[in-house]
Amino acid sequence: MISRNKKIGILVFCATVVITFTFYFYQLFFGNNILVGSEKDDYLLIPTGANFETVVDSLKKNDFLHDELSFRFVSKILKYDKNVKPGRYLLTQNANNFATIMYIRSGRQEPVKLTFHNIRLKPDLAGRITKNIEPDSARFLSLIQNPAYVNKYGFDTTTIMCMFLPDTYEVYWTITADELIDRLHDEYKKFWNEERTAKAQELGLTRTQVSILASIVQAETSRSDEKARIAGLYINRLKNNMPLQADPTIVYANGKFDLRRILKVHMEVDSPYNTYKYKGLPPGPINLPNLSSIDAVLNYENHDFIYMCAKEDFSGYHNFASNFRDHLRNARIYQKALNKANIK
Repeated sequence: MISRNKKIGILVFCATVVITFTFYFYQLFFGNNILVGSEKDDYLLIPTGANFETVVDSLKKNDFLHDELSFRFVSKILKYDKNVKPGRYLLTQNANNFATIMYIRSGRQEPVKLTFHNIRLKPDLAGRITKNIEPDSARFLSLIQNPAYVNKYGFDTTTIMCMFLPDTYEVYWTITADELIDRLHDEYKKFWNEERTAKAQELGLTRTQVSILASIVQAETSRSDEKARIAGLYINRLKNNMPLQADPTIVYANGKFDLRRILKVHMEVDSPYNTYKYKGLPPGPINLPNLSSIDAVLNYENHDFIYMCAKEDFSGYHNFASNFRDHLRNARIYQKALNKANIK
């Protein structure tokens, strides 16, 4: 017979083994194993088509893993190694294997905020808008330069920029370029509600033409309280069949966006964007007008001004005139200020 002391010893040994293994497995699942910055959380990016090894490599490359073997073991138990989902996932400080794996296995990725303002050209938009998402700028750019593709949204490759309304949007990192353009088209349709569309019709302009005019207004002033007045001036010129003679369109036509002083040589450029040479609106926007600029056109100030000139104090505001004589006087004052400041 086994003595009483031996029985107690066996029981103690078995209990120790059970406790040891229980503690070990608990540590594998629930011990801290994810290392991120001490001052902030960080993100794990899992590309579309990635497998488990891609995830492990990314965790190692960014020094997110304390113990790779335990992560692999728990992943296999939870079958994550066969169930990888792409996305952008927020990793929190001192997280354990179980919580982290269950989270990234769920596919509940964190959204990305896309913000774009002050854009002139399509390549600039493509680079800015894809900066923090998975698709690259080349794919986005190729789509908005494809005539058949943009036609389905009611635009051509010149006017497609009118569809992108500067703002901040939340999307998932894995959104495709096609899905992103669809999303922004939905936002465009929401903005152009019945009220705004009716106001455009009252002006005798299409929504695209309103955006083109808004882009000129926006380029003319950074002063929000002056936008409606400038819009009214250009609407007066359109109604009187006068050329817009908008200096920002000359800057755009010349492709010299650092021009501060428009000279006669700049006005001679042969471009449909040269509103000194060609009447009416240019064929497309010269920037992405923000929402307030579009609304300034739709709610333009009713007046008789047809001329304007930057104020001599360089405040960003303008002097307005309803006749050429007064305009020449304002222009001479401004030219004198430019010469005095040695601005060429």
